[in-house]
Amino acid sequence: MGNKFFVSDCEGPISLNDNAFELAGHFIDDGEKFFQIISKYDDILVDEIKRPGYNAGDTLKLILPFLKAYGATNKGMEEFSSKNVLLVPGAMETLGQVNRTMPSFIVSTSYEPYIRALCDLTHFPFDHCYCTRLDLESHSLNEADEFKLKEFHLSIMKDPEFENLERIFWQEIPRMEIGSLFKEVKPVGGEAKKEAVQDIIKQNNFEPQNLIYIGDSITDAEPLRFARENHGLAVSFNGNKYALKESSIAIISDNTLITSIITDLFNQYDSEVVLEFASLFGENPQDTLAKFDVKQELAMELDKTNTRIELITSENLEELINDSSLFRKQIRGESIGGLG
Repeated sequence: MGNKFFVSDCEGPISLNDNAFELAGHFIDDGEKFFQIISKYDDILVDEIKRPGYNAGDTLKLILPFLKAYGATNKGMEEFSSKNVLLVPGAMETLGQVNRTMPSFIVSTSYEPYIRALCDLTHFPFDHCYCTRLDLESHSLNEADEFKLKEFHLSIMKDPEFENLERIFWQEIPRMEIGSLFKEVKPVGGEAKKEAVQDIIKQNNFEPQNLIYIGDSITDAEPLRFARENHGLAVSFNGNKYALKESSIAIISDNTLITSIITDLFNQYDSEVVLEFASLFGENPQDTLAKFDVKQELAMELDKTNTRIELITSENLEELINDSSLFRKQIRGESIGGLG
């Protein structure tokens, strides 16, 4: 049967943060609104235009010149990130359990300083993480270009239309010295997340059908599809429409305990058993927990959470998109929960 292995996105299934959104809000003038504009532009490039060579999550590359212009440094990003990690309830215990149970990995679009901070907090091994690496100090920014970037920032805020963003990001900034960030920084999102999963498989001689992947956003669509198409387990945790459309199971919950339970079932049995568990849970949670011999202490703790788990079908997809999208905004906040 081979070794089962666990791969999860970070922000959403493990933590409540959107670190890049929060960094933008901390360093850039009106940065939260600015980030939302760039994030919507990112969604258009990925989901509508499907621009070759552009991956979901490349927002994290596009905002870097602006972070630099408004005073962000490697140290400043590290300090901010280390002080602001906010976990989904239960995540500390879930990460500990799955890491003891099976080979476990985090594949995240998040910047490296944030993932290091989360690993320090949870004692998860950083060498089992894939994330967006960067070094702001290796990219210089002269005074004239700093002023120009701040003008571009004002232009985007006043005119967030597609044509204006196209001009700024693909004509103006690439001509600047700081434009080297676009070439050198490779966000781990979309296709890059799938490639990270494939690298995990190659490096460890795993089989794709032994993968459980947990995701929640547009950056997870590719690895979720990869898991599902290879008969692994593709799980949306408080996911948006992009994640749900590529998943087999939808979890809507305020606690990661259900992740611990299905991961344990997957490790003991296979994806078919977990799919059966998900199909029965909604009808009678207590009977389902007993039927699948879930540990009594876990079943009792799960009863204290607000948890829903369902198989995703063509019939319930739209309902799940609506319910999961509303719930993610409740648990993560309207601004972060509404991002792609």
